[in-house]
Amino acid sequence: MTAARPTLPTTSAPPADRPRLGLRERKKIKTRETIRSALYALVREQGYDATTIEQIADRAEVSPSTVFRYFPTKEDIVLTDEYDPLLLEELRARPADEPWQDSVRQVMREAVRSGVEEDAEGARLRTRLMVQVPAVRSRMRESMSVTGRVLRTAIGERTGRDPDSLEVRVWAMSLLAGLMETSLHWAENDHRDDFGDLVDRTLNILQHGLSPENP
Repeated sequence: MTAARPTLPTTSAPPADRPRLGLRERKKIKTRETIRSALYALVREQGYDATTIEQIADRAEVSPSTVFRYFPTKEDIVLTDEYDPLLLEELRARPADEPWQDSVRQVMREAVRSGVEEDAEGARLRTRLMVQVPAVRSRMRESMSVTGRVLRTAIGERTGRDPDSLEVRVWAMSLLAGLMETSLHWAENDHRDDFGDLVDRTLNILQHGLSPENP
């Protein structure tokens, strides 16, 4: 959940009672959304591999250099959303006496609501590309360490643990890897299941472990 994030749904937009983004930041978000929409439209028309940065720039009515300024690679256009930087803020906003894993569950539920329910078509296309395009999947794995650092900071603040400790690193990366596999599973099974239910199942496994199916 950062600029080159792995496969998490979009984090919710800031609540109405939080400071509104400045004009410059809103313009940046609009430009990024325009570029992403151009990519998605071209992918639907001609496929991912046939889509070039020059075509994306032309469709978005920006220069190729502008595309690269916002997204280092074509894969990042697929994997990035606009509210990833709010992950830490959202977790900080949870009640201080709420168990850490409950806080994560609530933030993830809201992320699913805003990222999947409000843009179901985009979410399905993104996860299909993650399954079908090795370069997207590879970039997603590369970016997990960036997201992991943000998550580790939040865990450290809420638990009092050292963000660089082995325990925090293992938990954070286990969560990210689990959510990545959840997204792949959802796409590989034709998006039949409710994604929110799948995320809940993933969090239950992380919290309680994996028990035998038929004990």
